[in-house]
Amino acid sequence: MKFLKIFLLFILGSTFLFSSVTLLKKVELQKGELRLEFDRSYDKKQIRHFTLKNPYREVFDIKNTHLANSKVGKNLKSSHCRSLRVAQYKKNVVRVVIETGRSYACTPYKPLFAYRSYHIPLPKFTIDNTKKYSKKRYKKTKKVKKTERKSKKEQAYLVDTNKAKSFKYRKNELIVIDAGHGGHDTGAISGGKREKDLVLQIAKRLEKQLKRRGYSVYMTRKKDRFLKLPQRTRIADQKDAKVFISIHANSVPKRSRNRVHGVETFFLQTTRNAKSQRIAARENRAVLKGAGSKLSKRVIIDSVLNGPKIVQSNKLAIDVQRRIMTNLHSRYKGVRDGGVRHAPFWVLVGASRPSILVEVGYISHPLERKRLFTPQYQKLIAKGIAEGIDSYLINRRKEIDF
Repeated sequence: MKFLKIFLLFILGSTFLFSSVTLLKKVELQKGELRLEFDRSYDKKQIRHFTLKNPYREVFDIKNTHLANSKVGKNLKSSHCRSLRVAQYKKNVVRVVIETGRSYACTPYKPLFAYRSYHIPLPKFTIDNTKKYSKKRYKKTKKVKKTERKSKKEQAYLVDTNKAKSFKYRKNELIVIDAGHGGHDTGAISGGKREKDLVLQIAKRLEKQLKRRGYSVYMTRKKDRFLKLPQRTRIADQKDAKVFISIHANSVPKRSRNRVHGVETFFLQTTRNAKSQRIAARENRAVLKGAGSKLSKRVIIDSVLNGPKIVQSNKLAIDVQRRIMTNLHSRYKGVRDGGVRHAPFWVLVGASRPSILVEVGYISHPLERKRLFTPQYQKLIAKGIAEGIDSYLINRRKEIDF
């Protein structure tokens, strides 16, 4: 009898363990991304992402997962990769390997409201998978040097022509930059440094970066002054901007100052995440002062859920965060990637165009504060934001509904 009970418990336990395993149903290539689809809601925290070198590979270990069948992830080919491999690496671990041969900013994400999906962007550059010429073949091709030179000139001409076209587009695309806080609202203060001064410095550097690329730029403030909520939220619409970028710096209480740091990019959406709620509450505190009864609960709900183009804001945030991190990691070690998040920031409420808020770092963290107030670090942040905006708008131009 005792043996029977143990046997039944074993069977029940095994059934429970097996039923808790997630199935990877589909892996496909779409719009420059590797898109994974599971049979149920999947937590991206269960996915371990790391890189390997010689050759360069982006690797994803998806825990507690089985391939739905042997055909999942087979015969995947892309001109942007040397190879794409999906396999049952261990009993309950599926491994995805993207081999590119050289590094790129890989920022995977879960699309909004798509709880069963996980998207991995592929690099923008293309890979030449053709075999190298042998020595004999190379000798024969030496004769065609003149034509090669000619084709190179033609390629250079095409590149210059494309640049000219891009510059022409950009001239008609207005970017609104909002340097957070200002005037009596200092924002976060730490180590004698003020958030309002930092974000204005970065906003001015971003303005230069965007103008160099040919964009029209409007700054919500160019000096130390405070803007009320309605002024900040409506400028982008009044100016018919393509995107709205609000720049801020983060801060935490004393007990966490030495361990919390990093760059985060937010787009507007309600959230249950405690950290995102705390950051939004701190940034909202000043702009909501004196806002009055006009900001009713109904207006809040309508603005958050219907005001911005949420999906486009999410895409913009991904591009900007990716490029900031790529630029900072090129010169500085240990800069933490806080990722793309969503939270109900009032400064983004009501804008009917893609709008994001960039938290450029933690002014409360000693090392990060020191870096944030150096010209080189600020230039890399501004360059990253500008490149992210550029990447987003180039992709938007390709889409029909732009």
